Amino acid sequence: MLAHGTITIGENAIESAEGLSSIAFGFMASKSLFAGLHADLFSLLADGPMTAEALAKAADIPLNRIVILTTALVSIGLLSIQDDKKIQNSPAAQNFLSKSSKYDFGDYLRYQIDQQMYPFLLQLNAVMKGDLADDAIASYKHWMTDEEQASVYSESQHAGSLGPGRTLARKVDLSNATKLLDVGGGTGAMTISLCREYEQLQATIIDFPNVAEIGWRFISEADLVDRVRYIPGNAIEAQWPTNQNAVLMSYLMSGVPGSSVEGLLKKAFDALAPGGKLMVHDFMVEEDQRGPTLAALWQLQHMAFTPEARSLSVGWLTQTGKSIGFNVDDVDNLIPAMTKLVVFSKPS
Repeated sequence: MLAHGTITIGENAIESAEGLSSIAFGFMASKSLFAGLHADLFSLLADGPMTAEALAKAADIPLNRIVILTTALVSIGLLSIQDDKKIQNSPAAQNFLSKSSKYDFGDYLRYQIDQQMYPFLLQLNAVMKGDLADDAIASYKHWMTDEEQASVYSESQHAGSLGPGRTLARKVDLSNATKLLDVGGGTGAMTISLCREYEQLQATIIDFPNVAEIGWRFISEADLVDRVRYIPGNAIEAQWPTNQNAVLMSYLMSGVPGSSVEGLLKKAFDALAPGGKLMVHDFMVEEDQRGPTLAALWQLQHMAFTPEARSLSVGWLTQTGKSIGFNVDDVDNLIPAMTKLVVFSKPS
């Protein structure tokens, strides 16, 4: 730590023009990644290295554009160039950005992050000043009324949530639970993972009607139609079923107005049977507000279309949960350096 007068600068404090430039121009790296995904470069390279000429032909893109884009992707570590000048995927690109990979989440980045989240940040200046246009998206409720936008968001979010869902199923023991309520559960990626791990679970998902319609297809494809049902509606306003053994809220609290968060916790307490568990998975920053970086940036991202969102931290969440009557069973990372999992229980 470096101290400058009364101001304490953390380990990540930027002190050089180069450091500032890497942040200011960072959007170019993001767009390079997205362009590579839209051009299917990572999938085309999945079977092995290719020359720029061969890649240009396979992608049906002029050679000069392939050369410039792949040079950018090499510079940020997503591709590499062999001694014979052939281009190949980096290990991360091979594992997570190729359509042939089991762990591919390229659609999540290609559609939700590039086509939805990225443009939302253009609203950030207006949100900060409080002069967001009347027709701008200012809540998930508003956003999900658009059928096309709901489809793009839900389909891509499903791809991005399957991995965290499998991790959640390993971290939380639901072997004694029979009823799960997934609040704001989207297309059911988390529910699917939990139901596959725990065959006795019956689940209810609450989400907006357009999302529920899309989610039902994923539930059908997972062969879980006899174990999962939807309640189409706004989770803040809908009637929740009671006597649940487990309640899950994943990425919900960071995407609603801050004034609604405590109410969601109270509704979860009322919905749970004695001894039941509440699992809160979300972007949470440290109490000293120094990060983690990705959690802090995702909270900023959500504020761009939910102006009344609150900064969520583990300390605030656990204290609020205790004040409602919950016990805090566990606090853990779910997606390292990005999301936290807080597990509460309702006293027996």
